[in-house]
Amino acid sequence: MTQRALTRGLLASGVIGPVLFVVMFLIEGAIRPDYDPMQVFVSQLSLGDEGWLQIANFVISGLLIVAFAFGLRRVVSSGRASRWGPIMVGLVGLGLIVSGVFVTDPALGYPPGAPPGLTQNPSWHGALHLLGALFVFGGLPVASFVFARRFRAQADRPWMIYSATSVVGLLLFYFAATASASSAGPLHGVAGLLQRVSIGIGFAWITLLAARLSRIGAATTNAAS
Repeated sequence: MTQRALTRGLLASGVIGPVLFVVMFLIEGAIRPDYDPMQVFVSQLSLGDEGWLQIANFVISGLLIVAFAFGLRRVVSSGRASRWGPIMVGLVGLGLIVSGVFVTDPALGYPPGAPPGLTQNPSWHGALHLLGALFVFGGLPVASFVFARRFRAQADRPWMIYSATSVVGLLLFYFAATASASSAGPLHGVAGLLQRVSIGIGFAWITLLAARLSRIGAATTNAAS
């Protein structure tokens, strides 16, 4: 395999990984008995007899996003975001892997009989799962922010605005989901939906960034041939 083909494959992983993760948890959430995707977080899909599907989804999608981080480092090798962009994207992938290996605790009424809110005393594996989630929801906005600065320096206004908006949207829905799950307020019944919107915003940004870089690389290759 040539270095150019390897880079294309690594960038393609940035399209496949996020899309795979979102599609899988949407399908699982829709067909899992006694599971309410409007209220329950994605992580709870790792519990129960069918939990291995979501565990595999975490790990495989995480590996693909880590691969994309290596591809990102190859094509964004200088300037703003050249260091922290790939590192933060890699942290997102690592967070997914950790979240898959260390299963979360029952919460938000799932599985049936679980507490209606978030667990107050997480198990050791539940605590490590939360650490993985911190990597994901911390890495995504930082990656979007540093690339917003890069696009600003390049006078790429549409991508600067999109990246900056992604930071705000992701954090807004993430904190709303966490607050809703921790209280009995009016949004408690849609905590799962709010979390899914947050994930969707962040993972759409990774997917579109990977697709953009893949197109730029293809155009450069065609121009040189």
